[in-house]
Amino acid sequence: LNLTVKLAQPTGLAFNPATGDLFVVDTGEHNIVVFNKEKYIRTIGKRGAGQGEFNFPTMICLNQDGTLLVSDSLNFRVQKLRADGKFLLAFGQRGDASGAHARPKGIAADQYGHIYLVDGLFHTVQLFDPSGNYLMNVGSLGQGQGEFWLPGGIFIDDRDKIFVADTFNHRVQVFYYIGGQS
Repeated sequence: LNLTVKLAQPTGLAFNPATGDLFVVDTGEHNIVVFNKEKYIRTIGKRGAGQGEFNFPTMICLNQDGTLLVSDSLNFRVQKLRADGKFLLAFGQRGDASGAHARPKGIAADQYGHIYLVDGLFHTVQLFDPSGNYLMNVGSLGQGQGEFWLPGGIFIDDRDKIFVADTFNHRVQVFYYIGGQS
C-alpha cells in the first residue's frame, strides 16, 4: 500500500469488498484513515469524547449492514458509524458491572447484527444487540475451555463461527453461535 498519509500507530483493519474501501484505525492519532485502490480517501474522527471522536481506538469491523463498529478503548465505549464517518450510535461506559468496559479491544458482529466486544481486563467477550443493549458475557479468567487470559482479537466468519485470540493462553478459541435472531 502506497501511503500518502503517515500512520502513527495502525492497530485495526476493516475492508469493504463492495466498495474497495480499507479502514485503518490509527490509535496514535485517535482516528480512522480510509483508503481505496491504494490511495488516501479521508480521515474519520479526532481525539475527544464527543460523537465520532475517539480516545485510543483499537479495533474496527464492518457490520453486515455496511456500518462500522469501533472499539473506542479509552472512552470505554463502542461507536457505530456509517461508512462515510457519520455518527449513528455509542454505547458503553467505564466500570465493572455487566455491560461496562475496562479494556475494550477486539470487536465483531454476526449475521444477526449482534455485537461482540472483547474485554481484555475482564477476560471475557461481551455480547450486545444491534442497538447496544447488553445481552451476556462469555468466558472468565482461566486456562480451560471457554476461559481467557487477556483476550485481544475476535473474528466471526459468514457461518457465525467465532474465533477469539486468547493472548496469554497462547491460543485461538473457536465458538459456534447456536441462538437465533434477537
